[in-house]
Amino acid sequence: MRRVSAAVAVLVLAGATLGTAASTAGATPAEGRRAAAACPTGWGSGTKSGAATGAEHLVDIRTGQHKCYDRIVFEVPGGGDRIGYHVQYVDRFYADPSGEYIPVRGGAILAIGVDAWSYDLEAGVPTYPGKVGKALPGVKVNGYRTFRDTRFGGTFEGQTQVALGVRARLPFRVIQVEDRVVVDVAHSWTS
Repeated sequence: MRRVSAAVAVLVLAGATLGTAASTAGATPAEGRRAAAACPTGWGSGTKSGAATGAEHLVDIRTGQHKCYDRIVFEVPGGGDRIGYHVQYVDRFYADPSGEYIPVRGGAILAIGVDAWSYDLEAGVPTYPGKVGKALPGVKVNGYRTFRDTRFGGTFEGQTQVALGVRARLPFRVIQVEDRVVVDVAHSWTS
């Protein structure tokens, strides 16, 4: 009887040890650091701007979700890789030049200016169908980890304004690529 009790005790102890080892295997400090390194957050939350080589026309705005950040992309065919932009956190969002206050949902607001018209002055038609004060057409941010709202601010003097409501004031980066301006907002400061 003692041998059976001892054998059961050894098996229970071995099982508990294996279970503990298995449950902590994915949570070692080294692995946690590697996971954090996979999501850089050194972008900061200060104002970012880039030079332009010439204004073109904005034709599309779309968003996407990634492991480390949410992304908004501004399509400017013919804009090359030097489309101007100005991105900063603001307390309130106003349309330029009217000064109209536009409410934006979220814990913080990123005001994004892209150096491209959303209206073709010569043809007299919009190149992007945004309406001042309204959500961006075709852009849905429901279920995003960071994005909460979008609002069109209009186009004036070669610049299109957009407000991006985000969960909180989080680090972001801006990338100029061929015919696009890309804004990524991190899910957290420490991801």
